[in-house]
Amino acid sequence: MWYEILPGMAIMGLCLTIPGMATIFMHRLSNDGKEKRIARYPFEWTLLERDRRLSGVNKHYVSKGLENIN
Repeated sequence: MWYEILPGMAIMGLCLTIPGMATIFMHRLSNDGKEKRIARYPFEWTLLERDRRLSGVNKHYVSKGLENIN
């Protein structure tokens, strides 16, 4: 019957979901709990460079609040 395909679809869906979720967790692990930021356009790259410069530790994923910026 039609329901015999459900276990196979569930296994295929799980196999397609695991790599994406693992990538998110690996990025969080390597970036101190924040997801990976990517710059597709020049404006986004300038924002990443600004964040890197303002962080004080030369890492764009270490954020400072506005009260800490001189």
